[in-house]
Formats: sequence, structure tokens, C-alpha cells
Amino acid sequence: MAERPEYLRIAADIRTHITDATYRPGDKLPTLPVLCDTYGVSETTIRNALAVLRAEGLIETRTRAGTIVRDRPPVHRLTADRYRTQPGPPQTAFTRDQGIGWSEYRLDKRFERVRAGADLAALFECEVGEALLARHFVFYDSDEPTQMSTSYVRWSDVAGTPVADPINEPWPGGTRAQLAHIGIRVTRITETFTTGMPTEKEATVLRIGGAVPVLRFTRRHLAADGRVVEVAHPIVRRGDATVVEFAIDLD
Repeated sequence: MAERPEYLRIAADIRTHITDATYRPGDKLPTLPVLCDTYGVSETTIRNALAVLRAEGLIETRTRAGTIVRDRPPVHRLTADRYRTQPGPPQTAFTRDQGIGWSEYRLDKRFERVRAGADLAALFECEVGEALLARHFVFYDSDEPTQMSTSYVRWSDVAGTPVADPINEPWPGGTRAQLAHIGIRVTRITETFTTGMPTEKEATVLRIGGAVPVLRFTRRHLAADGRVVEVAHPIVRRGDATVVEFAIDLD
């Protein structure tokens, strides 16, 4: 088996120092000359090692500040009951996932009318070409981009209603409450999950390195008559800070 390149061994060593808190969030890494002396390698090798760690989101280089260990994001759990209606102040599934209040929640939004392609038609169980309203969202927790998604609803359901107007976002109670407002009772929600490496857009929007995996999932809201009334495809979160949690009652 081929020996690992020197820069990867150095990256692994520095990564260990970060994970065992030898280097803590906010700490400045040694300078390039010091690292070269420590590992007995060229500056190019050190730069390559740091590039690996930067892509993993572990470090960042700031002008006039050097290379800094990044804060590690808190881990959030996506529980199976997060869509249930609960008493109290305004919430959505996202604010429950994050454990934040309404005042800490911010949303970037862009709405457009589109036609269902083959993939969306299969998810909606509708004809290709059906008119949909696409709602592109970036969700922030205290100004940190944490989740992005595109949510589609049927244009025939929402045209001329408050749901079609982005000024009403974020909507307390989320999509289920929106649909209830226009007389659609949701009785079932399904989700399917995959993981992978981020696209360039996902890495940029979520402010993560290109080597940080993402969790992608597709959500569908189904009405009482079995009709699919909303599809969010995909919802994207950073994979190293998300845990999906399910409780299965066997009795």
C-alpha cells in the first residue's frame, strides 16, 4: 500500500491537535516558518496540509491575523416529533431543531413560479409540467446560515393567497400552518435522507469547507385525501453538526 503524502500526515497531526483541544477555537496556529521547522518540510507542504484542514472547515485564514482554529458548530438533533403542533410562542420545525426563539430566527427568501420536471412530478405524483410555486430559503440561527431548502407547493392551491406572498415568511408554525390557513389539512409528513459532499453553492451558502459533508433530505406534506401538497427538495444541512433521531415504539 502506498505511503500517504507528507502533507496528509501533517494535516492529520494538526487535526488531532484541534480535536483534542491542544488548539482551541480562536487559537492561532503557529506561523508557516515554525510549522516548517516543526515538521521538517517545505512551506509548500505546510500550505497543502493547511488547505486540507481549511476545506474541512477546521481552520480559516484571516488577513493580518494568521490561521485561526474555527469555532466548532453545535450539534443539533432532528427529532421525529418536530412537526407536531405545540403550545407556546411562534415556532417552526427549524426553530425547534435549532432550539432557538423567534427573535433569533432569520430567513432569506426568493419565490418563483416553475413547472414540474420529471423528478418533481414523481414526488408530487402529478403530471409533468404542472405549475408550482418554488420558494427558495436560507435559514439563519443568530446570523449563521444553518439550513437551505427549496419548498414547492402547487400553484393551483396557493395562487392569490397569503402563502404565495414572500412578505408573510417566516410563517409561525411553518408549512403545515400555512396550508391549514388555506383549508388544506396535512395528516402525514414523509422524509427521506441522503448524505454527500457539498456542491459549490451549498458550501458557499452554508459557509462550510468543500470537504465538510452535507445531509440532504426530501420532505413531503400529504393532505387527508392522500394528495401531496408540498415537497421540499432538497433540504440541506451540514452533516457534521446534524443528528437525525427517531424513537420507535414497539408496543
